[in-house]
Amino acid sequence: MPITNANQVERAVKLSGSFVPQRFKSLVDKFGHDPAAMKQAGIAYATDQIIDLYANGITNVHVYSMNKPDVAMKIQSNLSDILGK
Repeated sequence: MPITNANQVERAVKLSGSFVPQRFKSLVDKFGHDPAAMKQAGIAYATDQIIDLYANGITNVHVYSMNKPDVAMKIQSNLSDILGK
């Protein structure tokens, strides 16, 4: 699930009791105050994670876009040459 809103991070951490990687926390700290920048940073981060998964042998990924098809479309566009689609 791409996190594209700083409030999502806080809510997800509270609900799950987990933590976020420092690299992602830095993105939220830097861009969380600017919704457009945070959305783009979240899409970039999700894209990078999927690239890493594919590079390490995972061949299928499901993106939970949470009723934000533009987010899923942008990620797929970012990956179009990698996925060959």
